Amino acid sequence: MSSTIAFETNQMLELIAIVLFSGVLFSKLSKLIHMPDVVMYILAGILIGPATFNLIDITDYPAANQLILTFGAAYILYDGGREINLKVLNKVKFSVLSLATLGVVVSTVITGVAASKILHVDLLTGLLLGSVIASTDPSVLVPLFKTMNISKRLKQTIIAESAFNDAVGAITTLTLLGLIAGSAFSLSGTLLELLISAGGGIAVGLAVGFPASYLIASRRHGVFSEHPSEIGLATVISAYILASHFEFSGFLAVFVVGMICGNKKIIGLWVPEEQYETQVRFKEVLTLILRMMIFILLGASIDFSILFSHLGGALLVVAVLIFVSRPVSVLVSVLWDRQAKWSLKEVLYMCWVRETGVIPAALAGMMLAADVPGARIISSVTFAAIFITLTFQASTAKLLAHLLKLEEALPMVAEPTTSNLSNSDDTVTDPFSVPSGDEHYSRDCLEEPYPVYLLAQ
Repeated sequence: MSSTIAFETNQMLELIAIVLFSGVLFSKLSKLIHMPDVVMYILAGILIGPATFNLIDITDYPAANQLILTFGAAYILYDGGREINLKVLNKVKFSVLSLATLGVVVSTVITGVAASKILHVDLLTGLLLGSVIASTDPSVLVPLFKTMNISKRLKQTIIAESAFNDAVGAITTLTLLGLIAGSAFSLSGTLLELLISAGGGIAVGLAVGFPASYLIASRRHGVFSEHPSEIGLATVISAYILASHFEFSGFLAVFVVGMICGNKKIIGLWVPEEQYETQVRFKEVLTLILRMMIFILLGASIDFSILFSHLGGALLVVAVLIFVSRPVSVLVSVLWDRQAKWSLKEVLYMCWVRETGVIPAALAGMMLAADVPGARIISSVTFAAIFITLTFQASTAKLLAHLLKLEEALPMVAEPTTSNLSNSDDTVTDPFSVPSGDEHYSRDCLEEPYPVYLLAQ
């Protein structure tokens, strides 16, 4: 028994070592040839996987693979939540809600009907395929937008959509699976299930996020103010597990936790600068490692026999997803939002930016394991959608923003001077400053840089 456990442990360590070494190598290579790192990670996965050198076989590590994909997606989604500015999000809330609900349904129907015609499958199987690839991937979008300086509302709309539509896409998929299995369809039941999943995820995020923020803040209750990284990590895991236990959306729960952590200033909470910088460095390194592992494992899991068996039809379905389903779902979701006042250029950009990734891959894998009718065709199209959208769309997102002139100039941050630190009434002009007498604090949101003042005692 002990020898078996030791052998499985060594296998998992071997998997992690191979993935990390290949990730670092191909990350360096991506900079040399100016190729998006996500594309290179997928290529690395293909090379070390069964399709090429067979250094790793994901089927040998089911628990490790699921752990990396689940925790990686959860933590990256938490990181995305930290990027959200609630004041900005409030201005586009109707667009986000519509994109994550109506947009998913529209995309599912258009792609599903097209798939049933192109691949010669029944309508239910086609709709099931459409629902699997309808959601977008925050694990790609969050790091992508960190390298771009487009408008905050456009950036946060796309990131927030990717967080919320995971729950809608998963529920739609499970509903269609029930219909295929012979269950009766109930629109009211489906909507109720969606509300419970999303509402429960939000409630868990709030219940976990607020206490955690208080515990690490440098205030009277901040007993763990010197350990924000450790508490942040434990909070993400706790929120996901708690939400999943009650069959709520775990990904939505960790996204809400991230939004709370990124907007602590609203409730007057701050993290000491030294701990804040440590937390940021820890988060950035962990996020990079998780991105490497997720997309290398996705590349290693691509079954080319499945992909090539329906390659022509899969490419046509993905083309419909990119050039028809996404634009139509965006148009019906945002054009009526008069509060947001989207420009034509912003709408065009939203129509283009939609990457398929972790959640569709997990759903496709689940159906393959359960031997669902049509699962091989669905997996073929899903793998094609992942590969094409991550290589084609993600790699051109920055160029398109430049061509549409959506990039903004970086804000100039004035250096603090002695005069504005020593006012007679102990006031500071920086809107994110804290009252005189507090320690060294910074704004705990990574959306944009702000000056940090060391206030005189």
